[in-house]
This record gives sequence, structure tokens and C-alpha cells, in this order.
Amino acid sequence: MDAALAEAFEATWPAAEYADAGGFRVGRGLGAGGRVSSGRVIGPWTAEDIAGVEDISHGWGQPAMFRVLDDDARLAAALQQAGYRAETPTMIMSAALDGLTDLPIPPVTTFSVWPPLAIQREIWSAGNIDPARQAVLDRVAVPKTSILGRTDDRAAGAGFVAMANQVAMVHAVEVRAEWRRRGLAGWMMREAAFWARDNGATRMGLAVTRGNTGAIAAYHDLGFQEVAGYRYYTRG
Repeated sequence: MDAALAEAFEATWPAAEYADAGGFRVGRGLGAGGRVSSGRVIGPWTAEDIAGVEDISHGWGQPAMFRVLDDDARLAAALQQAGYRAETPTMIMSAALDGLTDLPIPPVTTFSVWPPLAIQREIWSAGNIDPARQAVLDRVAVPKTSILGRTDDRAAGAGFVAMANQVAMVHAVEVRAEWRRRGLAGWMMREAAFWARDNGATRMGLAVTRGNTGAIAAYHDLGFQEVAGYRYYTRG
């Protein structure tokens, strides 16, 4: 994962606050999931720094967690030796915008909206994007918007996109269960791409768990390719 994509990944889904422990930076997640609650490498680290991450995390009332890139064998080994186990393998994917902005979106299918409408928040809450995670997108400080998806004259999907360093990142894509498998998520991704292009981005990225094979296949169909991966390491 190159530096611009890595920076966009962090800037478009930020923790409530950060603290450093040697070569690690750890986020205060406030219940918003592993991505904003984990420690990650920002420089040379020692075994003592792992304990520092644990102290910071426990001081914030959250379990110690590390986000480890798939190619960081040294950190993975150190955490396993310290009693951590890997979970939630995740893929980071990226695509050029040209392949996402080559088709017109059908009328009244998608909209770029900020702030999000109440119905979008209902769609998020009915899925996996609870109020704690919605607070993350609310505090994003870089250019951002939400995506509303409609089908059968109904609001059926919600998503979020933000941009840093000419890289747009898509997060929090949810489609109501009864309207899935109709192609709406694909049109929402294209709406995000049009917004990204109009705001100066050249590519778009996202993170998806490796177990979500249906979404991965759909993203491949849209031109996304894997560029990196990570796992969380926790005790428990």
C-alpha cells in the first residue's frame, strides 16, 4: 500500500483521538470498531512499545488491539508470542476512476448528499453502521459526502466517501436486505466515483473483509484490485 493510499485510509475514517507508544499509534475508538481502536506501526518499534499500546488502550477503557499488515511478519510473530491471535482478515482494494465513471447512472437512482438524511442513518443503523460508527464519518475533516441509493421509488442504500491526497475512500456501504442483489450497490459506487472525480481524486479505495466473497466479486467486476491486506490481533 503506497503512502497516499495509507494516509487516505486513516484520514477518511479517523479515531476520536490518537496517542503514540514508541513506534505505534493507537486510536481511541469509542466503540466504533477495530479500525479506529487499534494500534498500527508508524516507525521503528520495540517489544516495550507493545506494552505501551496496551497501557494506552486500557486507560481508554478499550481492549488492546493491533492492526497488522499482511507483509509485517515480524510484528505478527511478536504479537503471537505475546499471546495475541489474528482475526478478521481484511483486503484493501483500489481502482482507477476511469472505469467507474464510464457509464451514466440511471435517473433518480443515486444522490450525493451532505449531511446524511435521516433515512440514510436509519439504513446504516439497521445494518452494521451503528451510531458510534456514524460518529466517525461525522468527524471526518477532509472533503466528504454520503451516497443515497434508491430503487422502486424507495430509499434503499446508504454509503460514505471521503478524499485525501487525490485518493477517495468508500466506507459504510449498506443496502437494505430486501433490495440487495439488484445492482444498487454498484451504482452507489459509481456515484461515489463521480463525486471523487469532481473533487480532484484519481482513484478510489475501500476495505472489505476476506470472508465477504460476494462483495469482493462485485468489486472485482467494477475494476477493483487488491493492493494490501491486514488482520487485527487481539487477546481473548
